[in-house]
Amino acid sequence: MSTVTVTAADSVLGLQTLDELVMHLGNIPPSRIRIHPEPGTATSADALEVARREGKLCEVIDGVLVEKPMGYYESRIALILGRYLDEYLEQNDLGIATGADGPLHVNGGQLRYPDLAFFAWGHFPNRVLPRNPILDHVPDLAVEVLSASNTAAEMERKRGEYFGGGARLVWEIDPDDRTIRVYTAVDQFTQLRDGDMLDGGSVLPGFMLPVTRLFDRAGARA
Repeated sequence: MSTVTVTAADSVLGLQTLDELVMHLGNIPPSRIRIHPEPGTATSADALEVARREGKLCEVIDGVLVEKPMGYYESRIALILGRYLDEYLEQNDLGIATGADGPLHVNGGQLRYPDLAFFAWGHFPNRVLPRNPILDHVPDLAVEVLSASNTAAEMERKRGEYFGGGARLVWEIDPDDRTIRVYTAVDQFTQLRDGDMLDGGSVLPGFMLPVTRLFDRAGARA
């Protein structure tokens, strides 16, 4: 007897309304959901083409192109943190860091763009980096700087994909609250505030950055 494999993209094709699609994707605002290609049929190649043609980053979630919310301030925070991380890696040759426009495939074959990511050298035999534009590795550390349109359900799903694929640490940075949630599992976190110290734990031994320094360096917003 033959069997039929139902993929996540197939489940999207079976949805009947936009509301159902929004909820399926994690209550993401409809303004971020692209309807071309047809939801359920989009591929990583489609996302790369949008980036090339329009300069916009789209993640692929169950065959749906979903625009990644971007803002200058979120980008600034990621840039500052990335500078500190790269300086650490220059002194501690543990792996590489990638920025907000570095696509990667995570658990379930989804295409994601973390705002900052760290990959240990163990992902790359002989420390040779692949030539293809999308990394087929889940980072040891993924960093997400939250934007106004990011939802709790969206971020929980993304954490699940990171940890499901082997990530050991996820940092979620909330610029409005000046807080950082340090996740060691999908639903296990420590929340850091001004006066606390962000450290890399066993993933980045010895990496330490005062939370206040990060946000003060980013600058105050009106």
